[in-house]
Amino acid sequence: MQLTADQQQALATYKSLLIEWNQRQNLTAIREPEEMDRKHFQDSLTVLPHIPTNTVRLIDVGTGAGFPGLVLKIMRPEIALTLVESVGKKCNFLSHVANELGLEDVTVLNERAEAVGQLPEHREQYDVAIARACAHLPVLSEYLLPLVKVNGKMLAMKGDSAPREVTEAAHAISVLGGAHHSTIEVTLPHVSEPRFIVQINKISATPNKYPRRVGKPSKRPL
Repeated sequence: MQLTADQQQALATYKSLLIEWNQRQNLTAIREPEEMDRKHFQDSLTVLPHIPTNTVRLIDVGTGAGFPGLVLKIMRPEIALTLVESVGKKCNFLSHVANELGLEDVTVLNERAEAVGQLPEHREQYDVAIARACAHLPVLSEYLLPLVKVNGKMLAMKGDSAPREVTEAAHAISVLGGAHHSTIEVTLPHVSEPRFIVQINKISATPNKYPRRVGKPSKRPL
């Protein structure tokens, strides 16, 4: 993948800020710069080909230190990005990075996904909802699908459990208005663990009662 000089510089600045902040705030357990490159930045880039060219609004749920959302924004600056993160110190970091890089149309929400999914300004307002290693797929579907417009898509970045999770999430996906489209294996240089991108298409509106109240999806998955 060819990056422009500006994109390379932005990613380098992002990485430098992450290393600096991580020394005092523990934003990520990955501390080695080369491992950050592989398991955060390069991993985030694997989903880029699956973001449709006509995407206007994208939401990244449980983004942590901004992966993959901020990386995607650097690559596709025209997208309006919303980052959802329940940990306040991580939200402070996200806002700082967006400001330092001069990224426009970035909204940081210090909220739980269940709460965001019931807000009219976010419910079924996004072309793409995405999450990386955030929750088991039946639970994650209840976090993401209520945020996606009909004819939009949900993208879940997963490890080797992805094929099994797709089977386990079949009922939840159907109830929430989704349909499994594909499970795509991706590879990272010098990383032996398999990676998958699960695409769920939004084919009908999500019933109003979903997502359920905060904590309920994880305690009682659909």
